[in-house]
Amino acid sequence: MQLQRLNELLLEVQDRPFYGKYHLNNHRPLGALADLASLPVLTKEQLLGEAAGHPARIFDLSRSEYTRLHQTSGTKGFPMTVLDTPSDWAWWLTCWDYVLDSAEVEQDDVAMMAFSFGPFIGFWTANDALVRRGTTVVPGGGMTSQQRIQMIFDHRCTLLCCTPTYALHLGAVAAKHGIDLTKTAIRRIIVAGEPGGSTTSVRERLETLWGAKVVDHAGASEVGAWGFGNPEGTGIHVIEDEFIAELLCFDAEHPRGIEVKDGEQAELVLTSLGRFGGPVIRYRTGDIVRGYRNHDQKCGFLFLDGGVLGRVDDMMVIRGVNVFPSSIESMVREITPLAEFRMIVSRVDEMDQLAIELESDQASVAKLSDLIRDRLAMRVSVDAVAVGSLPRFEAKAKRLVDLRKI
Repeated sequence: MQLQRLNELLLEVQDRPFYGKYHLNNHRPLGALADLASLPVLTKEQLLGEAAGHPARIFDLSRSEYTRLHQTSGTKGFPMTVLDTPSDWAWWLTCWDYVLDSAEVEQDDVAMMAFSFGPFIGFWTANDALVRRGTTVVPGGGMTSQQRIQMIFDHRCTLLCCTPTYALHLGAVAAKHGIDLTKTAIRRIIVAGEPGGSTTSVRERLETLWGAKVVDHAGASEVGAWGFGNPEGTGIHVIEDEFIAELLCFDAEHPRGIEVKDGEQAELVLTSLGRFGGPVIRYRTGDIVRGYRNHDQKCGFLFLDGGVLGRVDDMMVIRGVNVFPSSIESMVREITPLAEFRMIVSRVDEMDQLAIELESDQASVAKLSDLIRDRLAMRVSVDAVAVGSLPRFEAKAKRLVDLRKI
């Protein structure tokens, strides 16, 4: 099925401006899925439009064929515009059905969408997928966190959709006002936008805080909604009905990537099979994962243990140790579940250094420092800062400050 749909896709795009120019002009049908590796990989740099407001280059149909316009959070100094045709949008919602099925969402559920409803596509696809299912949707745009909590109580919301960071932040706001979130009707929390939903410490804290089940989800504006959490909450399945996934390692010797074995860390490369208005073929997502094709999960799709572990461009090498922001957050949540924090990476004498600011007391700072030393075999500067002094986030949290680029 994947091979048939892939060849249909290749036939569709071979004479289009983008792929005709780059590598698929007059390409013959592939005889096996393994032949996909004969095609070049696609990078975000190849997609970017020339300036702000220009759609990504894969959206090369007549503008009148597109009915949806959204933006990424920002790349190379400006957001990337993405477009969708009506059939592409319907495909997005089909992908979201896998996520909603995983969360056991039913028609009589009431969903709180705790987002600002800006141009980011994920909010809108989730909203429309829920509406199509018949679920009542409570839009949470333009509200304070306290107002959203009150709406959850007032309308007896059973489902919460937000980032892991914001679900924790709602917990901090509730605690400040003496509100017990386990008294809400929330029974499922769908999280996305950043690692955390498949991180044990974050997931367990959220489930205790809300008395609800956390379901992870992964997607990207330029790719689609490609993953849903497993029932145990330990990882993400790739929706292989709609995507072809490759687990590749890239280095100087293998610039086109080489397939890794089960359980080895790799970059996730995806081909979307249903978005003909803006198809990505062998796209380097930048997501670092640890995948298993052979596993004992009930669902037979490719399983990514721990979900998305981090981003290629976020990985830090601190004194020879590979460090991902998600691993630091996991340790922070073990020590102080609701505290805000920030990571600062700098370069001193040609060596990268990491410092952490934590909104907590000296005892928690000392515990975190010791935990990082024990887990990563390295010492990191951890400093206590005043509560409320660090930024808060509703969408993707940006806790990494990279002074090396300044």
